Amino acid sequence: MKLSHPITVKDFSRKYDLQIIGGENALITGVNEIHKVTPGDLTFVDVEKYYQASLTSAATFILINKEVPCPEGKVLLVTSEPFAVFNDFLWSLRPFATEFNGEKVNIGEGSVIDPNVTIGKNVVIGSNCYIQSGVFIGDDTIIGDDVHIESGTIIGTDAFYYKKKDGKFTKWRSVGRVCIENNVNIGAGCTINRGVTGDTIIGEGTKLDCQIHIGHGVVIGKHCLIAAQVGISGKTIIEDHVTIYGQVGIAQNVRIGSESIILGQSGVTKSIPGKTTYFGTPIEEASTAFKHMAFVRSLYKSK
Repeated sequence: MKLSHPITVKDFSRKYDLQIIGGENALITGVNEIHKVTPGDLTFVDVEKYYQASLTSAATFILINKEVPCPEGKVLLVTSEPFAVFNDFLWSLRPFATEFNGEKVNIGEGSVIDPNVTIGKNVVIGSNCYIQSGVFIGDDTIIGDDVHIESGTIIGTDAFYYKKKDGKFTKWRSVGRVCIENNVNIGAGCTINRGVTGDTIIGEGTKLDCQIHIGHGVVIGKHCLIAAQVGISGKTIIEDHVTIYGQVGIAQNVRIGSESIILGQSGVTKSIPGKTTYFGTPIEEASTAFKHMAFVRSLYKSK
């Protein structure tokens, strides 16, 4: 995410008592996880085997737990607890505020909000939307025009994202958003996590059945069709015009090509090209999967 007010490295380091290696007057303009960084962003690393990936990433500013040579164009910020500093800074960007149920909500013309809908702060809802009773919409959510959301759906919950240290799990702060584009339908009982630092996005015209879980930072393209009980893990990208049948499980940080069809109860553990029908766990082209199944059955029959 980009900062609304950039901060100098000098001011940032003073706040957290950091050692600066590089230019202290440079401006931090954003903060992101390592796989999403762009120039001007701040990220962190505290495990040596990931140093190289961080130091050669697009990030300009890197919180690190050890002095190392500073690559050209980078600024290193040395601290014994990079993750704790990163996490605290995220929380400072979106502080808790007791403003709920409609305060600071921008609702477009013609939208209907049923009773008992909970809406957080800084929410934008477009025109001609219909949101049924029992829906929860978390802080900073953006909803486009002609969006229908059915009862019991929860939008903008925190990411299931933890860092393990000394045998214990510490929760990452979730300061990203959920952005729902125009003409999206979301069925009953769905859960959509907001991003950790970026946005979870549901593209224009996409239709979600009931009881679907969408993890943090997932990007779903335009005009996708997703059936009930699908689970999509964090940071996965689903391109346009993808159809996913019921009870499919999708691993984190994979990419599904446009116009793919994934048949029911499949397990997607890797990125897959588009314009193909898939089935099975681990997933493969459906025609190949069916041949394998037929071959196994023939072995039993031959006994």
